[in-house]
Amino acid sequence: QVRLVESGGGSVQPGGSLRLSCAASGSIFSVYSMAWYRQAPGKQRELVATVTSGGTTNYANSMKGRSTISRDNSKDTVYLQMISLKPEDTAIYYCYADILSNGIRQHLWGQGTQVTVSS
Repeated sequence: QVRLVESGGGSVQPGGSLRLSCAASGSIFSVYSMAWYRQAPGKQRELVATVTSGGTTNYANSMKGRSTISRDNSKDTVYLQMISLKPEDTAIYYCYADILSNGIRQHLWGQGTQVTVSS
């Protein structure tokens, strides 16, 4: 069984930084795109950033210039480095991966990690 495990969330003051990690584990043949989403209280889940297997990245306007998504294909891991955090960045951050496992294409989500930006 393939799963995604996130880490790195926490509480930080406005202007601070955090680095999130998400590792895929299990019987993995290939990992295609990976991404980070977030969901603030009372709001819909929204895209933060994506990265393809080749390293092409895309960012939501809300985090453009303040976040960097990257991946280590040898570890099936995706990272999200966030800087200059604002209170409105407070949300649960979810990792997503498009994975081929045992001949089956799967779209997986992590369990979520809380990011709180507050003074």
